[in-house]
Amino acid sequence: MDQVLSQQEIDSLLNAYDSGELDEEVIDEEQNDESQAKPYDFRRPTRLSKEYINTLHMIFEDFAKMSGNVLSNILRTNLDMQLASIEQISYDEFIHSIPRVTLIGMFKAAPLKGSHMIEINPQLCMTLVELLCGGADLESNRKNQPPLDKNGFTDIELSLLDEVMSEFSKILQSVWKEVLTLDVELESLETNPQLLQSLSPNEPVVLATFTVQLFGVSTFINLCIPYVSFEGILDKLSLHNWFDSSQELSEDDQSELKHGLNAIDLPMEVALGNTQMDLADFLKLEPGDVIKLDSKISSPLDTYIEDRPFYWVKPGKKNGQFAIELLSKIEGEEE
Repeated sequence: MDQVLSQQEIDSLLNAYDSGELDEEVIDEEQNDESQAKPYDFRRPTRLSKEYINTLHMIFEDFAKMSGNVLSNILRTNLDMQLASIEQISYDEFIHSIPRVTLIGMFKAAPLKGSHMIEINPQLCMTLVELLCGGADLESNRKNQPPLDKNGFTDIELSLLDEVMSEFSKILQSVWKEVLTLDVELESLETNPQLLQSLSPNEPVVLATFTVQLFGVSTFINLCIPYVSFEGILDKLSLHNWFDSSQELSEDDQSELKHGLNAIDLPMEVALGNTQMDLADFLKLEPGDVIKLDSKISSPLDTYIEDRPFYWVKPGKKNGQFAIELLSKIEGEEE
């Protein structure tokens, strides 16, 4: 706070100025040297430095990649998820930026304080529900569909979406592993953000927004983390302390990495053959029609792993189920 002058001191300064003993330019220079007040928006508090945000950027990018892969496997269709932005805003701003009825997963991430919140908008939620219920080609129906305005979710819809939200707990636990070990658990599903009382309106939060591309439609998923969650781990968010490129993996880390890689599910497909037909013939197809393929019964079939040809196989049956016998590896493919 600036020093408060007495009336006698003020009179002395005025008299010195009038008599020329005090130079006006000196006063101006002293005023210019003083620190200038800077505006501060209490509704948009900035707590984390650029270095910490850069670390979070890498964590959230990993979250987007893993989420995209996991959701693609669950839904059996291509889903692309990318980090769009990271903002430091107030909790009230976050609540007012999302639909009045939406899906919010509340996650407890011990030992961190506060709750992680993942918000999925209703339009994406209903697409997920349709795919989980066996929907296949929804692309033509989704591109021209107007934004969905739901009044609520049914118990069946929430039950299906709970399975999707539960996958995020595993992903959050995995992407934070380089910083610290978290025990992430889905506590509840909320559909009315206005009724959430987990934080005060002016509480600062970090909001990560992700774009989701599905069937040609772009939607959003939001990850909201209160600033209080970072208070005890700011030193671990430093890039210098997060990883050291010269540090080798310990035997335990190598064993755990190998165990994690061995547990990854890889889609395997066997192609019976290919054929070509005119559109007119295709439109005339009916149940019971026979389509001739370009492969012979005696010829081995191609087996694809992650859409790459890997093995020649022979089809057959074992224990009453279809099976394949590996014959040889396709030349030119690396394991």
